Amino acid sequence: MTLTELRYIVAVARERHFGRAAAACFVSQPTLSVGVKRIEEALDVQIFERASRTELRITPRGEAIIEQATRILQEVEQLQAIADAARDPLVGTLRIGLIYTIGPYLLPSLIPALHKRAPRMPIEIVEGFTHDLVYQLQQGALDAVVLSLPFLASKLDVRPVYREPFTVAVPSDHPLASAKAVSAETLAEQDLLLLGQGHCFREQVLSMCPECSQPANTGRLQKTLEGGSLETMRMMVASGAGITVLPCSSNISQGGNAGDLIRYLAFAEPVPYRDVAVASRARFARGAAVDLLCDMIRAHIPACCTGI
Repeated sequence: MTLTELRYIVAVARERHFGRAAAACFVSQPTLSVGVKRIEEALDVQIFERASRTELRITPRGEAIIEQATRILQEVEQLQAIADAARDPLVGTLRIGLIYTIGPYLLPSLIPALHKRAPRMPIEIVEGFTHDLVYQLQQGALDAVVLSLPFLASKLDVRPVYREPFTVAVPSDHPLASAKAVSAETLAEQDLLLLGQGHCFREQVLSMCPECSQPANTGRLQKTLEGGSLETMRMMVASGAGITVLPCSSNISQGGNAGDLIRYLAFAEPVPYRDVAVASRARFARGAAVDLLCDMIRAHIPACCTGI
């Protein structure tokens, strides 16, 4: 039994005619008939019934065989597609994971650039928490992950791509709104809005402001944002509920998004920041695709960031 013979029986089932099936397979009808007979003899099953010279039926057991043969041929095609992608790493879907605080602000410029550079490489996007994305990467469910350093994981290739400063968002009528810069220590004296547990950005904010992690400074307002997003915090700031820390990329083009109600302030030196990196499996076969991803990210980083 060969793949060619499987193609013969699938063609006969589709055409319901030996002559048309032979033409579709670019062989003579006797050649196709011999191939079909070989499969029937090998399986000891009659696949087709010839009701007349023009009428052809598939037997009940033949239906199951045709269905399985179709699946086998589809898997062979997929195997070929994988091989083609190995020869050209920029062909085939690239599955990219991004943490919640990066994806919405990087993707609008990144996706068009990737599509232009590699039109035969569709991008599949997954957003999530760092630990979930890294697990999917290690299990092979993702090909690359864009995340914030530092993080701990073995057998991964990690490439820093850009550095992003933090900023402070305050209501436009807040006493700090007229300040030229805000120190990290000042945050502990304010109603500080934080992302919920699981967000690495939350831990980075608390790392730069240890006093902000004290119970007196993480009360009711923080609890209301468990599982929230940067945009939720932005709207909370606009409503006057408190102030927050945001990565600078999230502030770009926010004029129409409660922009008149919010003032964005720089941090006093030393300005806190995060390093954004691309992680992939160390032996990932499509390394050139990850190289292109890193290059495109560096070429399209937000204006407030610097490449590394």
